[in-house]
Amino acid sequence: MSRALFAAVAALPLMIAAGSAVAQNHAGHAPAASPTPAAQTPAAAPAPAPDCPMMRDGKPCPMHGAAVSDAQADPHAGHDMSGHAGHGAAAADPHAGHDMASAQAQAQAQAAQTDPHAGHNAAPTDTHAGHNMAPTPAAQADPHAGHGAAPADPHAGHDMSAARGGPNIPTSVDAVGGRMVETPPPAAARSAPAHAADLLFDPAVMAAARKQLLAENGDIRSTAVLIDSLEAGFGDGADTYNWGAQGWTGGDINRFWWKTEGEGEIDGKLHEVEVQALYSRAIAPFWDVQAGVRQDFRPDGEDATHLTVGVQGVAPYWFEMGAAAFLSTEGDLTARVEAEYDQRITQKWILQPAIEMALSASDIPELEIGSGLTSVTAGLRLRYEIRKEFAPYVGVEWSRSLGETADYARARGQDPEDTRLVVGVKAWF
Repeated sequence: MSRALFAAVAALPLMIAAGSAVAQNHAGHAPAASPTPAAQTPAAAPAPAPDCPMMRDGKPCPMHGAAVSDAQADPHAGHDMSGHAGHGAAAADPHAGHDMASAQAQAQAQAAQTDPHAGHNAAPTDTHAGHNMAPTPAAQADPHAGHGAAPADPHAGHDMSAARGGPNIPTSVDAVGGRMVETPPPAAARSAPAHAADLLFDPAVMAAARKQLLAENGDIRSTAVLIDSLEAGFGDGADTYNWGAQGWTGGDINRFWWKTEGEGEIDGKLHEVEVQALYSRAIAPFWDVQAGVRQDFRPDGEDATHLTVGVQGVAPYWFEMGAAAFLSTEGDLTARVEAEYDQRITQKWILQPAIEMALSASDIPELEIGSGLTSVTAGLRLRYEIRKEFAPYVGVEWSRSLGETADYARARGQDPEDTRLVVGVKAWF
């Protein structure tokens, strides 16, 4: 009995070394796939067989018990290990992504209950030693993935460019200065005729067709008559009447334009009449330049003819404006500037402020006009559009003669300043 005990004590270092060798022989082998949880897998694995000299000779050992066969010592003996990790194609690891620290501690505790060498100084067997524990697709599918580790990204490795809005197409934001770089067209693009139809049809026939198309859709002749004011004025002096009208005939670019205005006393004589005949050409979408002649008719026989040049149009915010210069046959240069604005209160009621200024480059004694700014007239009219083409109005108008022109008015016995109530109508057709 003491001899057997002595032999066992002498063989203890050999058994410790043999246990480490067996653990290293299993390192790199993946356990067989099992549906059981990770914590139960190490418990199901058989303990490594002890390396005892008496047991190698087939004799029972008083410390280790009965001898075991080679097949029982190696749980993988005779197995085809080509499918395990490290031997051919690796099978999916059911423990990929798990925190195996607690599982290994539980496996070692269970192994200590069955291992006869529990408590001996031997390196614990790592059932996952040599395994690549990086998350794999199988680990992402594992319902336990992410326990004790960072959660796996379900989109890892996916091309998410389409989900973020489609392909990366350059826009003006990507260009320098906020503008896309436009490449010029190739030289061959300008080598063909200006109209592609000329390649298939007679160019002369196509030119006639384009001319007809322009006449039917862009060169339409039209005629309009605008009665800006037809009104009567009531003030401190004599009751007066006056008118202002204009119209045109032609196309969108070139037109013949006419204008007329005049004033007189209701129960007295006609003061003056002015008529203009103008050629008008559009120079911008809302502006025309005009040139022609102006003829003045006066009861005292002081008729005058002027060469006229001016502009007329609509300024920003819909201010209707006009300016003209007049050069008479006597060499007198005068000018007139006027502006008005339609402030729409409702769809029917419209308030129209207007202002007109007259200027002269020199004194004209026969017309009782001084040089400089000769007069200013401002008015405010409120009209009601019974129809778009017909609108009566009521308003007030203030006028003032300035400079030497005011002196001529005082010499005639008139007040250079006058305020009048006006009633009239505005129409167009």
